[in-house]
Amino acid sequence: MFIRELFVTGLCAAFFIIYLLVERYILSQRRQNIPLRICVTGTRGKSSVTRLIASCLREAGFVVLAKTTGSKPVIIFPDGEEKEIKRRGSASILEEKKILKISAKLQVQALVLELMSIHPENSYAESVQMLNPQILIITNVRPDHLAQMGSSREKIARCFVSSIPENCTVFVPEEEFFPVFKEAAGRMNSELVQISRNYYRKYFESEQNLSSFEFEENIRLSLAVTEFLGVDREVALRGIKRVKPDFGSLKVWTKDFGSPPHRWHLVSGFAANDTESTRRILSSLQKKNLFSGKEIVGLLNLRRDRGDRTIQWMKALKDGFFPEFQKIFFIGDHAHALKRKLRSTEKKELFVLKTQAPQKIMVEISNKVKGEAVLVGMGNMGGFGQDLVEYWESVGRAYDV
Repeated sequence: MFIRELFVTGLCAAFFIIYLLVERYILSQRRQNIPLRICVTGTRGKSSVTRLIASCLREAGFVVLAKTTGSKPVIIFPDGEEKEIKRRGSASILEEKKILKISAKLQVQALVLELMSIHPENSYAESVQMLNPQILIITNVRPDHLAQMGSSREKIARCFVSSIPENCTVFVPEEEFFPVFKEAAGRMNSELVQISRNYYRKYFESEQNLSSFEFEENIRLSLAVTEFLGVDREVALRGIKRVKPDFGSLKVWTKDFGSPPHRWHLVSGFAANDTESTRRILSSLQKKNLFSGKEIVGLLNLRRDRGDRTIQWMKALKDGFFPEFQKIFFIGDHAHALKRKLRSTEKKELFVLKTQAPQKIMVEISNKVKGEAVLVGMGNMGGFGQDLVEYWESVGRAYDV
């Protein structure tokens, strides 16, 4: 009996090993059938950079498939059509097997893909072992997912270098460079390219060319990568102008609220997540005079599974990181606790909202604000943030910032 069980166990193990070898072979074949593979990692801007590069390559005549994993994970097909990815459970890097299969079937010339991994081990498996890109882009290093990635920028940067494969070209903005990037690239025989702050400065000085929803560094990265691939600059610029923004990108709408009604500007900054990225959004809007003569109101959406972000927001508000807000509304699982923590230190008016229909939330907020106002959504896109953005899109008029 023992020998029989041992034989069956050994046979099962052998079949499993054969299965893994076959899977690995199929994955390798599909990957090799895609001439150009570009992966995008970093803390913020991954979805935007993925979309920008795919649009530039599509404009240049490439057959391109792209995938984003941001606020709404989508596959972007070669004709520009988008299909939202419906997940039954949590996101998994095994999803990339399906993307490689679709890419090979469509015989695409280029795959542009936003990496989804946070843990270094998963990043290595996803980027190096499964996708093995010729080009890797690191958008930035910001404080987020502190429990998984570490509490310092240096530790977070070390997480991102686990995505660097051998013989790859790695692009990173000059202001986001860390020595660990150069060290890791050297070990993997890969080239590190730092994109200067002054790269193609005349584009950003031309007001009519500036995209209303993109940060300068995202466009810089996209232009640098496409130029490296031999795409004509004017062709790439046309691609940037035609790109469809990600659901979570910075957007502004106008809508009348209150009694009597007053004009409100509604800002979706939910997907920025961390305080530093949100600060940059607010500074950008201030430069465009969006806040002039209006009351500035914050709406902070808090998630139960993102306690580290809630702590970041608490520290930032205590330190006066957002002086422009006269009122801040909290919504989500940590709302009451955060208000209690800030009550003695924060001089702003603080309110807690119950989760309910977005239109009811807007009525409750507008009843506490008189006159014209700017409402800035912050914190998290998940849950209420997504519901509110969809509501704003349905009732508001898009405002070009």
